[in-house]
Amino acid sequence: MDAFVNWARNQSVTPVEFRTPTSAADVARAVRDAAAGGRRVRMLGTGHSFTGVALSDGILLRPDGLTGILKLGDGEVTVAAGTPLRALNEELRAHGLALANMGDITAQTVAGAIQTGTHGTGREIGGLADQVTELEIVLADGSITTVREGDLFDAARVGLGALGILTAVTLRVEPSFLLHACREPVPFSRILDTIDELIGRDEHLDFFWLPHTDTCLVKRNNRSPGPAQPPSDFKRWLDNVFLENTLFGVMCAAGACFPGLIPRINRVSAAVLGASECVDTSYKIFTSVREVRFLEMEYAIPRHHLAHALRETRDLVERSGWKITFPVEVRVTPPSDAWLSTAYGRPSAYIACHIYRPTPNPAYFEGVEEIMTRLGGRPHWGKLHTRDAAYLSTVYPRFADFVALRDTLDPRGLFANDYLDQVLGRDAHAGASGKSPGPTAM
Repeated sequence: MDAFVNWARNQSVTPVEFRTPTSAADVARAVRDAAAGGRRVRMLGTGHSFTGVALSDGILLRPDGLTGILKLGDGEVTVAAGTPLRALNEELRAHGLALANMGDITAQTVAGAIQTGTHGTGREIGGLADQVTELEIVLADGSITTVREGDLFDAARVGLGALGILTAVTLRVEPSFLLHACREPVPFSRILDTIDELIGRDEHLDFFWLPHTDTCLVKRNNRSPGPAQPPSDFKRWLDNVFLENTLFGVMCAAGACFPGLIPRINRVSAAVLGASECVDTSYKIFTSVREVRFLEMEYAIPRHHLAHALRETRDLVERSGWKITFPVEVRVTPPSDAWLSTAYGRPSAYIACHIYRPTPNPAYFEGVEEIMTRLGGRPHWGKLHTRDAAYLSTVYPRFADFVALRDTLDPRGLFANDYLDQVLGRDAHAGASGKSPGPTAM
């Protein structure tokens, strides 16, 4: 029997059956078959979650047959749920359109990115869930429903697959636009002193702190009237492929063999960082190439706690003796009204910590997680964490409403798995048949 293994290779499952549906009717049939056979059922994305959110040992649906644009017009695009974001970006550009904001990975499916709360960074424009205007979803009774408003809409936009299986998503789009991207090294200490000014100045802010140094690489992206000034093909290859992936992978491997070199490697990296800028198509600026495999934990905290959280994270790394190769990434978003969005009801800042996949460091993640939860942090649903329903119910105002809706729509736990039992609570599904694998810490 075939097994599914995620991108980071820290999650795997061998289901009873794989299926590749090509329509909402196929998905509904799979749901009814799972119910009749006493199995659970889930829809995969492309495996870019680090948690077990998509796993099932019952019927596991592959997304490959649900792809492509279904409808386009009136400032919206309806797309099949399994469409990779990379393909959606290219199709939209061919029609002179674009998404207003997006995350930095394009390998994800549209549904997978939405269901786990992919957010990107934006001063006033939220993540993908905040650009959704309509969902087509297969419920546990096998019915196919379409929602544009109301409780199910607000809950299912970041639904973790717990309320049903998305088969189509409608998103707001706008005319294609250019972004002026500026990158520059800035001292970490200066960022801490001017964080509010920095956040308020640019439409899209993203910065990376190199542990064991006082250097951050700051990325500021703002809309531009043009003309386009994209990097040359060689410059794009040099930055996105060679420096950020090939050379960085060699440095990570060297650090894994000789951990004592990591602070020196990071200091050399910081010293050679230089300023650069370009004007290019929006999605080419928003997105990045990520080939070096890593493990990641990310928390959303109230934005006013950002400087404090960064100071504590820096102090923790400095006193711990850990050798951390990967940068710590910081992004921001406005409040969201999707119930389980990590930005629900508050301007949010995101702090993401990464570890080279061959050298996991649970203590690093545990230490940072303690800081973030003390500040009311909410973990990214697709990234590693140890929080459970008892904690999450204290940081999501609509958490109880979401669980109640889940219990009403799926009383038998057809869409449940061990990860959802952890983060949403398991009592309602005590009688569900089958058992799906939960999250692996590292």
